[in-house]
Amino acid sequence: MNKLEKYTSYKDSGVEWIGEIPEHWTVKRVKILSRVKRGASPRPIDDPRYFDDNGEFAWVRIADVTANNHYLKNTVQKLSKLGASLSVKLQPNELFLSIAGSVGKPMISNIKCCIHDGFVYFPELKFNKEFLYRVFETGRPYVGLGKTGTQLNLNTDSVGGISIPIPPKDEIDAILYFINNKTSQIDNAISQKEKLIELLKEQKQITINEAVTKGLDKDVELKNSGVEWIGEIPKHWKVSKLGTCLKPISIKNRTELPLLSVTREQGVILRDVDNTDSNHNFIPDDLSPYKMVEKGQFAMNKMKAWQGSYGISDYTGIVSPAYYIFELNGIEPTFFHKAIRSSVYVPFFIKASDGVRIGQWDLSKSRMKEIPFYIPPTKEEQLQIVEYIEAQTSKIDKAINLQQNYITKLKEYKASLIDSVVTGKVRVV
Repeated sequence: MNKLEKYTSYKDSGVEWIGEIPEHWTVKRVKILSRVKRGASPRPIDDPRYFDDNGEFAWVRIADVTANNHYLKNTVQKLSKLGASLSVKLQPNELFLSIAGSVGKPMISNIKCCIHDGFVYFPELKFNKEFLYRVFETGRPYVGLGKTGTQLNLNTDSVGGISIPIPPKDEIDAILYFINNKTSQIDNAISQKEKLIELLKEQKQITINEAVTKGLDKDVELKNSGVEWIGEIPKHWKVSKLGTCLKPISIKNRTELPLLSVTREQGVILRDVDNTDSNHNFIPDDLSPYKMVEKGQFAMNKMKAWQGSYGISDYTGIVSPAYYIFELNGIEPTFFHKAIRSSVYVPFFIKASDGVRIGQWDLSKSRMKEIPFYIPPTKEEQLQIVEYIEAQTSKIDKAINLQQNYITKLKEYKASLIDSVVTGKVRVV
């Protein structure tokens, strides 16, 4: 950034978020460049008559905008002729803006699509849509349109009232060329970092898998585990079953204890009851049917066990009455936690679960009891494996965090670069 030159002279734009602009630039409100109109959709939107997998127009949801960047290339659903006739249609290469969900996120469509009233669009736009996209992308035009700490409040009037800097046309073309070139370089660097993170995560999982199925002694005599994806295990290890390793318990009426959640990503965690975004499941007024789980016990979300939603609890609290709670029978809890949450055990739970609804497969308790579990014979060996895993994965986690910090800095640099260029703080022509 410090290598880029400034313009010869500047003037006050009169707009807080823009600040000073080059002397020959102007400032205009969005509504001068185009009418701002809101999308529309048929009601009720879940009526199957409005959808057709072979429809001409894609149906744009907030999730589709969240999943795409810059250009909308695909969506999950398409509308039928009836559905499209009751919606706002956009042709390819039209700009629209989210005013719900991912508030303030701009998008340029590469496809024929329909947008609902969670978006606004710009019919008859008399301005370069790519430049306007870059201005919106900075997030800076929304300064003052939402209270600090709360979601932005955008509508047709507030978007139309946004003031943006207007360079001469030839400068706009040069600015966009510069931005596209530089951001492409930054995005490639970010992509490389993300690929490295994925490789590190794979290395972490392999390290855990090897330790909980092969142990630490590379010269130990091995035997066949009897399971294809497990392969061989140390000959001196015991092969048990979860039905033997786990003792089911069910203690209720402990409403004074904190609420816990059982997640795929982290196992058993404290539930943030004040965070409505994370509380997808309703919390009833009467918590007496909820089950108590003590620190060191095994808790399992039986509807999502096939995803790995289980673990040893570090807390004493209460969980949904639909969950399974178990005490361990003679196994070091930390070893059991590392092993059972490794990817080698997830396929067992998939095979032991049934259901017709994706994401809601119910675990068969009888089949779960037959899942094999491979156990080093002494707690000393179990703890050695845990210590090894924690030491190795700690190194990998540090490497992942380092790459994530690089990505954060690259994204910050990209945002700062775009902001400085589209407001004329630096000169690229």
